[in-house]
This record gives sequence, C-alpha cells and structure tokens, in this order.
Amino acid sequence: MMEDFRDVDLGGLEAILEERADGSMLVRPAQPLGPYAERITDALDHWAQATPDAVFLAQREGGGDWRRLTYAQVRAAVRQIASGLLARDLSPERPVAILSGNDIEQALLGLGAMYVGIPFSPISPAYSLISSDFEKLRTILAKLTPGLIYATKGDAFAKALAASCDPSIEFVATSGAASDRTTTPFTALLDACETDDLDSANRKVGPDTIAKILFTSGSTGQPKGVINTQRMLCSNQAMLAHWLAFGVKTPPVLVDWLPWNHTFGGNHNFNYALANGGALYIDGGKPTPAGIEETVRNLREISPSVYFNVPKGYEELTLRLRNDQQLRETFFKNLQLTFYAGAGLPPHVAQELDDLAYATIGRRILMVTSLGSTETAPASLASTKECSAPGVVGVPLPGVSMKLVPASGKLEVRVKGPNIMPGYWRDQEQTAKVFDEEGFYCLGDALKFARGRDPNGGFIFDGRISEDFKLVTGTWVSVGPLRAKLISGLAPFIKDAVIAGHDRDDVMALLFPEIDACRAFLGEGAKGASDATVLSAPRLREEIGGRLSQLARESTGSSTRVARIMFLVEPASIDANEMTDKGSINQRAVLTRRAALVESLYAATPPAGAICA
Repeated sequence: MMEDFRDVDLGGLEAILEERADGSMLVRPAQPLGPYAERITDALDHWAQATPDAVFLAQREGGGDWRRLTYAQVRAAVRQIASGLLARDLSPERPVAILSGNDIEQALLGLGAMYVGIPFSPISPAYSLISSDFEKLRTILAKLTPGLIYATKGDAFAKALAASCDPSIEFVATSGAASDRTTTPFTALLDACETDDLDSANRKVGPDTIAKILFTSGSTGQPKGVINTQRMLCSNQAMLAHWLAFGVKTPPVLVDWLPWNHTFGGNHNFNYALANGGALYIDGGKPTPAGIEETVRNLREISPSVYFNVPKGYEELTLRLRNDQQLRETFFKNLQLTFYAGAGLPPHVAQELDDLAYATIGRRILMVTSLGSTETAPASLASTKECSAPGVVGVPLPGVSMKLVPASGKLEVRVKGPNIMPGYWRDQEQTAKVFDEEGFYCLGDALKFARGRDPNGGFIFDGRISEDFKLVTGTWVSVGPLRAKLISGLAPFIKDAVIAGHDRDDVMALLFPEIDACRAFLGEGAKGASDATVLSAPRLREEIGGRLSQLARESTGSSTRVARIMFLVEPASIDANEMTDKGSINQRAVLTRRAALVESLYAATPPAGAICA
C-alpha cells in the first residue's frame, strides 16, 4: 500500500492514446513541457550566484578524505579552462576527447568545453585499459578527429595513445606522462587567464550547439557517435524537473558511480545534480564483488536523497545492507527515491530492498525506472507512483510523443521530442536508418501495455526487436523476456544468458556464470578450484538442472522453454564485440563467435558440459 511508503513529490504523468487506421498507436503526455534553458551551463552560472558556497562536486583524494568544490569554485575553474580551450582553436571539427573515467577534472573540462561551445567526447576507459588491440579506440578517434585528448594518468594511457592516434594531437593529463608525446599538465588549463571573448563565446552557444558526442556501447555493432545538443540536455532536464519534482524543491544529494561516457551517468545524473543545485559525490566503486566495498564505504558517510543504479548494483548493495546497520541507517536516512535502469530488476532484489527500508525507517522507498537511450538524452518514458511495479517503464514524459507500431507480433516503440538526437556524428547512412517517415526515432525496443489498453497503467519492456527469432515451426521467440526469466530462475549463479534457436526445433542457451556465487554455493572445497572445475561440480549442475526443469514445467510452449544450457568458461571478449564496456552482452556476436558450442548443444548426444531440462 502507498501509505507504507515515504512520501515523495513526483510530478503527475498522464497519457492520451490515439489509435490509427494502420494499426499503429500514438501515446502523448497530457502535461505540456515547460520552458527550458538554452545552455546546460546556465545552471552553473545561476547556482554560483544563488548558492555559491553549496557543494557541487566531491571526490575522495587518494582514497582518503573528500575533496569538495562549491558552485562558485567550479564556475571559476570552468571559466579559466574555457579560456584555455578557446586559445587552442578547438571546434566541432577538433573537439575534446576524454579517455579516463569519472573525476573532478573531467567534470571541469567537460563543463569548460560546453561553456564556450566546444564539443567533448567522454570515451569508455575500457577501450584504453582493457582492450588489447585498441581497435574501438582507433575507430572512435579517427571519426572524432580531436584537437585535444585528456586522461587522468598519462602513463596509464600511454600504450593506448601510441596505438591509436597521432602524437601531434595535444595530450593533457592530471599526472604522469605519455612516453611518445609531449604531455600538458592539467594545471596549465586551470592557470589560463579569462579572455575578453569568453562571455561572447558563451552567449553564442544555443539550443542547436553540439554539447558532446557520446559513443554507443556497440551492443549491436561498432560504436556510433551520438550528437548531443544543448537542446537535448536542457529539455531532458526540464522533463526530469516535472517528474522528479522533489529535487527541484530541495537540492538533491547523489552518491553515484555510473560512468559519464554513458548517458545514464553523464547526462541524466550529472545534469540532474547541476540543474537543481545539488551535490554529486563521485563514487569510485562499482557493482562488482570487489568494487562494491568502496560504494559501501561512501554510503556509510553520505546520505543520498535519490539513488541511481543498475540492477546488479542493487543486488550487490542489498547483500551488504542486510548485515550492516550503520550502512542501512545512513543509506535510508534521507532517501526519497530509488531508480534503476539499464536492465530488468529481479523482483526478489526489489522486495528485499523494500523490506530493509521498512525495517530501518518504518517506511518503504518508492523505486522507479525509465526508458530511453543514448539517442534520447536519455529519459523518454518514466514510471509513476501508480505504475512502478518491476518491469514497468512508465509513460511518456512531457514533450515526448511515442508511437507503437505492430512488428513481429509485438509493438515496436518509436519516440519524437526535443530530447532526440539530430543524428550520428559523420554517419548519414546510419542516421537515416533509425528515423521513420514521420521523424520518430526507432529505439529497436518493444513495449506492451501493463494494464489492458490503458496507457496510464504504463508499459512493460518487451525485449529488443532485433534479437527475436523464429523456431522452425514459425513460432516467434521473444528473447528479452525469456532471457530475463532464465536469469531470474537461475539467480545468483549466472550473470547473463545468450539465447539460441533460430530455425531450430528448440531453444538453447549459453550462460556466463557468476563464478563467485557458484563457489560460495559449493563451499570451502571450491575456494582453490579452477573455474572449469567449479562449473562442472555435480552438486552445482544438479541444482541448475533442477531449476531449469522447473522453468521448463512452467513454460507455455517451445518458444518459452529452454531445453539445454551450457556454462561458458571463457569470459565475454570486449575486443571480439561480445561485451560492451558497460557489461552488456552482444547476443549476435556471442552466437557467431561460439557457433561450434551452439552446434554441440543441438547434437543428438549433448556434450558433457550441457545441462538438460
């Protein structure tokens, strides 16, 4: 019941449905989009004057105490950096490229670039630090043609730089140096004097000015550069101001790890803090068994008012909340709302978080989600108090029109609004492919009504159109929901599942294991064993087989029944495009690269590693 929840101010979202003769449907918000700024950095100017001493950015220094910068301090630094960038003749043809992860210097550099209309592009650090062939980094930098490249630690990125770009491009680093080129210290940008043309350059920045270029994670191919304009960023924050209204009245406090080279962390969360005069504590942790400890440390000290994360992050966090009273008390103390995106949230994780909140503060915390993409800046749909069940992505935000088009037995979703990209950077061919004849952007996702034909009941994510396939019988297999059901049914033993079965009689699956959970299940004897030994352990195989058989009994037919599965000992490869830098699995790439394993699953006599329902 809603009376058990902590009261939170969310703006009302209502939808109007229009059915068309061709079978498509339009869903429009009843509420109009309010006015929005011309430049996202206008918020920095505003808060530096209105609340100059309020903390904007904070980050631990060397793993120790928090380094905090106020709005006034950030604005002063941004204006100096902007002056230094103007002196370098940078432009859309020579933008700024950022190779390293979230830190205060990256924030200052990105804000400084946007302040004077110079695009910047934060690039996944994985392409420099994890990749072995640097092919994605080379491709991205060749498409960008940057005039300046930044990384926090120059020596850590030296090998990637040497393999991917010309040494004549200026390289800036906070510390360390690249061995094959001159390295400019970041302090040189901070020491720049404000130029006479600084304010003039700022005034020339308008809604259609390119703010940044974000590269997609490449889950369906090579990364594409998404043009993010000031209009996209500013209008999306106006949408969030209507929806997440509590943050407008009381400046939000965020403790956030989500990477800025993705739209969730870099646009949605960073700009939400900035637009509303909030504080952003940069979390150096990650939702992994090792990285979560840093997140826990930060959340023991800082009480967020809104918490953004991916489902895996919540899964790791609930494990720690369960046995840490101090963490529970600090985390729930000021928490108004939790928000997840990026994947479906397992119901048991949502339930446990709910129970922990109630046990700690006597109230439950509303959990919501949204639907969008890098191309939509990102939020396009959002859930409400009335439609916030797990899996329900809500209704269109003010300013966003949604079109639902029948496709392969599903409803393909397309959106239009001021938050939609104008196109991909230097790629007219790909741009033309993703817009329909009415100018709607085609996300490639499918939705279904959560409640009859009532748009105000919200919509449920129904998988990606491009991943679905037919069995030999002609029956469609809906990969997204089937994959989610398999992951949930085999939790916590698997990270992800790749579904196979195109033109086959049955559905099979390759599984990426959650090896630490598998070891924990087997106990002390598995601690020193190899991954292959753990995954072949009879007790684990029996547990997985029993669960797979139960899922098979619950299935409604061949399209929802997974007949055989196999664990993959070799991790997904980022260089082979099997995995994106944010951990998403490219189903097509895995099936192509591991075609021999798929064939073995379909053999009359299954291989030793197969587990059958």
